Amino acid sequence: MKTVNHWIGGKPVEGASGNFGPVYDPATGTQPTRVALASVDEVDAAVADAKEAFRSWGQVSLAKRTAILYKYRELLDAHRDEIASLITAEHGKVHSDALGEVARGLEIVELACGIAHKLKGELSTEVSTGVDVSSIRQPLGVVAGITPFNFPAMVPLWMFPVAIACGNTFVLKPSEKDPSASYRLAELAAEAGLPAGVLNIVQGDKVAVDRLLEHPDIAAVSFVGSTPIARYIQSKAVEHGKRVQALGGAKNHMLVLPDADLDFAADNAINAAYGSAGERCMAVSVVVAVGDTGDELVKKIAERAAGLRIGPGTDPSSEMGPLITREHRDKVASYVHGAAAQGAEVVVDGTGYSVEGHEDGFFIGVSLLDKVPVTADAYQDEIFGPVLCVVRAETYEEAIELINSSRWGNGTAVFTRDGGAARRFQLDVEAGMVGVNVPIPVPVGYHSFGGWKESLFGDHHIYGNDGVHFYTRGKVITTRWPDPSDGGINLGFPRNH
Repeated sequence: MKTVNHWIGGKPVEGASGNFGPVYDPATGTQPTRVALASVDEVDAAVADAKEAFRSWGQVSLAKRTAILYKYRELLDAHRDEIASLITAEHGKVHSDALGEVARGLEIVELACGIAHKLKGELSTEVSTGVDVSSIRQPLGVVAGITPFNFPAMVPLWMFPVAIACGNTFVLKPSEKDPSASYRLAELAAEAGLPAGVLNIVQGDKVAVDRLLEHPDIAAVSFVGSTPIARYIQSKAVEHGKRVQALGGAKNHMLVLPDADLDFAADNAINAAYGSAGERCMAVSVVVAVGDTGDELVKKIAERAAGLRIGPGTDPSSEMGPLITREHRDKVASYVHGAAAQGAEVVVDGTGYSVEGHEDGFFIGVSLLDKVPVTADAYQDEIFGPVLCVVRAETYEEAIELINSSRWGNGTAVFTRDGGAARRFQLDVEAGMVGVNVPIPVPVGYHSFGGWKESLFGDHHIYGNDGVHFYTRGKVITTRWPDPSDGGINLGFPRNH
């Protein structure tokens, strides 16, 4: 059986705790791999290596840092198919989706390659006679990232390239459910010339997470995952004096106005709800149909859902793969089973689905629930699976009130041909990311990603300008080089003149 170990000090390090976690192939239900689970001592060793590496890495010139990142970008591009295959093997998503994940991660590496522009300071001369004031940004030191199972390559790439480009060193704790992709990212970083200790990976569970949150040498923590864990991460990290960006869950709404192209809206609802088996925080999980659009829209979505090809991610004909674990598959199914009793109409029931030759895999079909009451569990909870709810609203005002009453505010979208309505929506809606005829409005790398309300804990979004600010701190320097004739003692309060 393959074992995924730690990466500490620029080399593989075998797990010493004696504890291991299972890593499944979701398409078959088998366990071909196990992952070492770090002890407190192993986390401490990774942090110690990162702390030692920071002494020199923080002083490395921007030119040398970016040269390494350019080489890293080349290696990731050359190995993108290999990385995607690791994702498919352990997460289950189809290979084309995994390739897309790697591509979006590469965007952030490209952002990091241009870090010199982002770190430019400011200078004001002669703010007072002979006095200049400048501001600069400097790295924090050792920072950590805790990443989820649903994007095992992309989310780590949202974090550590920006952090190390800014001069920090990094300790990554990836999901124990699919750890191989991030491990490969570390190997390629070393091949690109990243010095030992600048990027470290500790595999693990809550023991490793808690130690990173408590460790006195960790200056900041980045997290992407569910809302309950994001809230916990923020609380515990702040308790120990750390800077935190913790991105939580979502219940993303797609508003369809009466003037929308319903075929276009139905296509996009299918793509956004069922892509990656719904295991993404930006998935559309609720369609809000305004006016008399509901019946026709539901019919079109149901017709398209019937034709989706579900199978192992290694099969090029598959459009949707399995879920990450058997337990999660069963939890997703429970929402569909309970929907009718809570007042919803089950239009498409994807539970009980199996794939010939892969009967033990963690497969589930897509489900479509119509006329879902806002009190139903399927509406209230983040299901994180291929379940799409449709709710009805008579007017735009009713729809916007419904969306804004959600406790989450990650992403949202409006489908319309009316520019005025779209503009009004983007100003009215309470969410951090808004799409106009774009169902999954994940920003490009030079804009920041993040939600509002219970979708974000902390003050900074991730990557983009917010990412650079999160991984650095400002310093203001006031300078005077006096003339040899200047001098004298003055105990009064300094004044500008």
